[in-house]
Amino acid sequence: MDYERMSHGVALSLDPLGTVLTVLHDAVGLTGEETVGRSLVSLLDRPSTGKGLSFLMALRDEGAAFGWELGVRLGDRVEILHFAGIATEADTIVIGAPDRQEVLTFYDDLVRINNEQMNVLRSAMKETSEMAMQLERRDGQVYEELTRLNNELINLQRELARKNAELARLNELKNQFLGMAAHDLRNPLAAIMTYSEFIIEDLADGASSLNQEFIEIIHGSSMFMLGMINDLLDITTIESGRLDLSLECVDLAELIERNVTLNGVLAQRKQIELAFEAVDPLPELLLDRAKIEQVLNNLISNAIKYSHTDTHVHIRLAREGTAAQISVADQGQGIPASELGKLFQYFGRTSVQSTGGERSTGLGLAIARKIVEGHGGRIWVESEPGHGSTFYFTLPLDADPV
Repeated sequence: MDYERMSHGVALSLDPLGTVLTVLHDAVGLTGEETVGRSLVSLLDRPSTGKGLSFLMALRDEGAAFGWELGVRLGDRVEILHFAGIATEADTIVIGAPDRQEVLTFYDDLVRINNEQMNVLRSAMKETSEMAMQLERRDGQVYEELTRLNNELINLQRELARKNAELARLNELKNQFLGMAAHDLRNPLAAIMTYSEFIIEDLADGASSLNQEFIEIIHGSSMFMLGMINDLLDITTIESGRLDLSLECVDLAELIERNVTLNGVLAQRKQIELAFEAVDPLPELLLDRAKIEQVLNNLISNAIKYSHTDTHVHIRLAREGTAAQISVADQGQGIPASELGKLFQYFGRTSVQSTGGERSTGLGLAIARKIVEGHGGRIWVESEPGHGSTFYFTLPLDADPV
């Protein structure tokens, strides 16, 4: 595609996770070497972060998206561009330009290039044209019919783009409905869990073993459901582009140590030793304390959940270049390489089972990824079956969250 036709805009090739693979065209002032390897979201200004995540999710889920206004950080200034993109099996192409019509023109080009029907149609047109040179009497009729079909296909593709925009709007309504439903369910579930705790304390040794078991099942189920409702509320907030960060200066080592202490009770029940090591002294970081603690709690509790008794979980904090790197390493079962891609997806589950019968919603790691990326960091895992797993995430030391 001739990207140079864009008078002022940018064209990027992304991987499925939204990381820039190649700068195809840059007429707005991005620096190729600094851009490659970064997530698209990290190139945006803070108000556009949520929309940028939703744009990438639309590309992944729908295969195409257009009409997204995002602010791109260009040194000391921010420029609003109209973005569109299309996802293929190989990569994802994203185009941004100040003019919506120019973006739509290039979007149509992308669709035509990546549409198998168009390739077949072009091949048919070429073959038919060659035959028409030998059959002059049929030349005009065949050419006109192929042109008509070509125009109809282009119109259908534009209509599909408009339908995709409508689906995005309906998806937003769905998120709003899900958020309201989850919010309405949270209060009665919290009441059930609280009252069941009171009943367990009051009955103590006075209840039959069967009744005691029933009440404990009620309490455990309500606790699990309340956790799922809270996760669903987090997801609807993130998906609607409202990942609001309440930023403050935080001593990260102190925050991790506090979370390790809180999870110590759970670890003691399974006779698992938690150890925290702060390797390098770090300055205070500007971050959302509650949300980073949510990430830490998910990673540490998961390490305990999937580890056997009499093992160790090691939490480490160190400086890695211009970022703080936190790792949570267990001596658990490990995860098959073929299933690692499921971990940070919504409702992504692997074949690995918890060692104590603990349940999981399959949402925690996906939420953790959104929170870490919202702070301008990244999260990943290294694992081998039979040799445990190590989850890592980074937070920038000298930059504001995106």
